[in-house]
Amino acid sequence: MFERPDVGERAVLVHIDFTAHDDAEDPGEFRELVTSAGVEPVATVTGNRKQPSPRFFVGEGKLDEIRDTVAAAEADVVLFNHALSPSQERNIERELQCRVLDRTGVILDIFAQRARTHEGKLQVELAQLEHMSTRLVRGWTHLERQKGGIGLRGPGETQLETDRRLLRERIKSIHKRLEKVRKQRNQGRRARRRADIPTLSLVGYTNAGKSTLFNRITTSSVYAADQLFATLDPTLRRLELPDVGPVVMADTVGFIRHLPHKLVEAFRATLEETTEANLLLHVVDAVDERRDDNIEQVESVLAEIGADEIPMLQVFNKIDLMDDFEPRIDRNGEGVPVRAWVSAVTGEGLELLFDAIVERLAEDVVHHFVRLGPVDGKLRALLHQADSVLSEHYCENGDTLLEVRLQNRDWLQLLSRAGVAEDSLRFEAPGL
Repeated sequence: MFERPDVGERAVLVHIDFTAHDDAEDPGEFRELVTSAGVEPVATVTGNRKQPSPRFFVGEGKLDEIRDTVAAAEADVVLFNHALSPSQERNIERELQCRVLDRTGVILDIFAQRARTHEGKLQVELAQLEHMSTRLVRGWTHLERQKGGIGLRGPGETQLETDRRLLRERIKSIHKRLEKVRKQRNQGRRARRRADIPTLSLVGYTNAGKSTLFNRITTSSVYAADQLFATLDPTLRRLELPDVGPVVMADTVGFIRHLPHKLVEAFRATLEETTEANLLLHVVDAVDERRDDNIEQVESVLAEIGADEIPMLQVFNKIDLMDDFEPRIDRNGEGVPVRAWVSAVTGEGLELLFDAIVERLAEDVVHHFVRLGPVDGKLRALLHQADSVLSEHYCENGDTLLEVRLQNRDWLQLLSRAGVAEDSLRFEAPGL
């Protein structure tokens, strides 16, 4: 058997179009994935086929072409822009005598490079181990020489079973540790709910500009780069919004077409920040030719994690790359903001974005003109203390006419603290 290299920096990419599959992978995006993993694509082999071959995924003629390309390009690894079964990977490796990875393996490698926090590393390791558990035999091909029979049964089978048991134990241990992380996150979310602090969650296709927008809005320094999965670990920041007050903004991992299910499961603790948000900001690369497809992919993952019912505001980013395009807000038939056009790099349209966010979060804001008598001094003081008084006029009979604007929950809390029943107040129309 061949000796598998520890590293592979030069790669041959393989992309096959299948006529029986409508939802095909994008070869351009796969090349971006490969370069994001730090690998140099030296050649690409493409082809057409009705359906995958059960043994080699590709036909034997195409396999010969890949073998010749690997030799000519002196490549270290062959990367398939598809999901391969463990037996297909093993069969192709045996024929090509070099390492073979599928699309999921490439994504896992990128995640392993980008994880920075303890939680992120645990999540990546869990996904890697679960992916590896079905491919364990590939690392022990030197133990496959035992053919059975008396005198030929060696430690191979025992070694494989030992490694499988160790993998299962490690996976179980990581699940327990991630469950502890999940409980800690739930405590933080419960504390925010008790304090009535709304949460904004940035979601979107990878490399749409989420982290750049996050940095621009929160004046943070989260790592951002023009590459896929530049940011992996979740980041939370607090900011103040007019009429809303304090909010928490979360920057989460980017999505991608056909995101492996194991990754969705492994990152469920992180993605729960999305499922618990009050408003999702779906960041879209406005100049990407695959914009509509990317939106569908993100919405598909959101449905998978149970976040498809959360209110959403689309943020079409990178308008600085569009000709003569001005920032704007698009509204639906009811006048509710549904889309904001901005540039996270230049800051164009961010004021409009803030207005749209406030309008969406402030749907529960009350705007009253209320007449208070001398006995209502405590309520008047509390309203001023909450900085919710827009204007104040004194009447000849000693009453005070206040124009107030604040969250309905805060309004009810102040009435309770002042010991005033809402139906006992005198509300007036503007201008009276």
